[in-house]
Amino acid sequence: MEMSEGIAARFRVNFGAFNLDTDLRLPGTGVTALFGPSGSGKTTLLRCFAGLQRAARGHLTINGDCWHDDSRKFYLPTHRRPLGYVFQEASLFSRLSVQRNLEFGMKRVPATERRVAWGQAIELLGIGHLLERMPSGLSGGERQRVGIARALLTSPRLLLLDEPLASLDLARKQEILPYLERLHDELSIPIVYVSHSPDEVARLADHIVVLDQGKVLADGPLAETLARLDLPIRLGEDAGVVLEGTLAERDLQWSLARVDVGVGVGGESLWVRDTGTPVGHRVRLRILARDVSIALQRFDSSIVNSLPATVLDQGEDNHPALVLMRLQVVKEIVLARLTRRSAAHLGLSVGQQVWVQIKAVALL
Repeated sequence: MEMSEGIAARFRVNFGAFNLDTDLRLPGTGVTALFGPSGSGKTTLLRCFAGLQRAARGHLTINGDCWHDDSRKFYLPTHRRPLGYVFQEASLFSRLSVQRNLEFGMKRVPATERRVAWGQAIELLGIGHLLERMPSGLSGGERQRVGIARALLTSPRLLLLDEPLASLDLARKQEILPYLERLHDELSIPIVYVSHSPDEVARLADHIVVLDQGKVLADGPLAETLARLDLPIRLGEDAGVVLEGTLAERDLQWSLARVDVGVGVGGESLWVRDTGTPVGHRVRLRILARDVSIALQRFDSSIVNSLPATVLDQGEDNHPALVLMRLQVVKEIVLARLTRRSAAHLGLSVGQQVWVQIKAVALL
């Protein structure tokens, strides 16, 4: 990646008992998720991006613009950084209407430098009907949508989201996630997203940085990183991969949908539960290793998806009785969990041709 493109972020912060030490090259568009346990350094890293935490040694460039370079003793203060920052709780001005809250954000940017239009932000977040309301009359999800819209109206070069759904109940999270997906799909602004939620990361992220005790354990494109066996990254309690595809067909009789994910020739696809997504739309599938089985030959079973695959390698799992197998299905990689006994019984080896079975109900 050229230094003029993407994000280069190198920070060293010493808090005594805790040290943050990162050297990252991140994409200049899309969503980068910061993932890891509490206390791993996610929010500290985000604050370094914002300039709210000054690293003793640091360097930060955003798509060619330098915000911090200690080798030149250059440090752009927070108020001069063109960024938007959204916290767990939307910090709206309680005495201002939604419209006036949004106008406050927009007024920070000269008209000639505005890259996000008023109507675009309102339409992306679906808040046109809320403009005359006061913050006290909004639900938690509505407040967060207004907060994100206000951040966008500052025309940021970087959008930072610090667990924006953490304070919401499940219903409000499901309400706001489609709007976050629209930001991902329709804006070129890079987004750095902190979350503890496996589903949020799987649904939104293009790139992932996994932190632990201030160190970077893994860093790379989401699909590739989740498919690693040298350091299995578990989003939540289980290992698995995320695939992207196009919804190609809806079978209304059986309430199933066919998704083409580039997994085969001759029209091989994956069948998933029909959630009403229109044909032709891009979708993401999260396939957990526990929901993938391996067979030496194809046979009829209750499992809907049966696809030819090649064994790539085998790795350790979190129990000595289990192993993780990495398999290639044409261009896609999936993980399968099975017992060591089963792997030995099947005689699985690198390069072997097998069949993988994936439960339709396991695809999200």
